[in-house]
Amino acid sequence: MAASHLPPTTLMLKQFIRRQQVLLYRRIFQTIQQVPNDSDRKYLKDWAREEFKRNKSATRHATKQDTIRMMITQGNMQLKELEKTLALAKS
Repeated sequence: MAASHLPPTTLMLKQFIRRQQVLLYRRIFQTIQQVPNDSDRKYLKDWAREEFKRNKSATRHATKQDTIRMMITQGNMQLKELEKTLALAKS
């Protein structure tokens, strides 16, 4: 068995993508915590959970990593929109 040329801390592509998903999930929920209205905050939490659940089944069947990357990109764009909305509400 040949020795790997990668450093031991190097993430494989699947691990990297999974890490990006987890970090996005955490950032979304940290941002939602800043929403001042309780009912809006609950709505956004429920929405985010449902989106991740819905996309989870899609990522299990996705044969191309591009599909998962696209979902992560869309999630990041939605997060930025939420952050902008919160910044505007505070000003």
